[in-house]
Amino acid sequence: MHFISPELEDYIEQHSEKEPALLAALNKETYQKILLPRMLSGHFQGRVLSMLSKLIRPLNILEIGTYTGYSALCLCEGMQENGQLHTIDIKEELVDFQRKHFDKSPWGEQIVQHLGEAVDIIPTIDLKFDLVFIDADKENYLNYFELILPKMNKGGIILSDNVLWSGKVLEPLNPKDLSTKILLEYNRLLATDPRVETVLLPIRDGLTVSRVL
Repeated sequence: MHFISPELEDYIEQHSEKEPALLAALNKETYQKILLPRMLSGHFQGRVLSMLSKLIRPLNILEIGTYTGYSALCLCEGMQENGQLHTIDIKEELVDFQRKHFDKSPWGEQIVQHLGEAVDIIPTIDLKFDLVFIDADKENYLNYFELILPKMNKGGIILSDNVLWSGKVLEPLNPKDLSTKILLEYNRLLATDPRVETVLLPIRDGLTVSRVL
């Protein structure tokens, strides 16, 4: 679903920071070789992630849902020199693809890949995070939130992707549609939970910015 016209989307991209060459190459190769390339954050959302990271200046970043590594590299752009980004994904076939592009970047040695279920891996990472990006299976968004909240530094930022879910959040709920059901609960939680303050941005498929209090 397009929330704004393709013409406006193009205008927005043309009047935002240009896509770095490394990410343009990753974007192109993802579309050439990988299934479901629409999952890629892409130019505009990638620049939003980069800008937010540069404003936050995180020491430690956690990403839940790596895909081909585009968003991870965007988030690294604002990371402190001695920082780390930990990224989790379940698709073993993408690990080498991710690593190839990570190692072409200035942050290759600072990016730690984790393969497996995020609900199992998150408790094993002994770090406090300044920035978290959730972009994985929607059925676990509530679980991810509760797992990462104790690991957040005060004032840290949690970014949650796809929270408008192609507009399904406004449609009558199909009882069999677990993803939409969980997203509705998740959006309601973020809007009312006293542990965070939240703003939902209509960027692509919806991006929530939550600040830990």
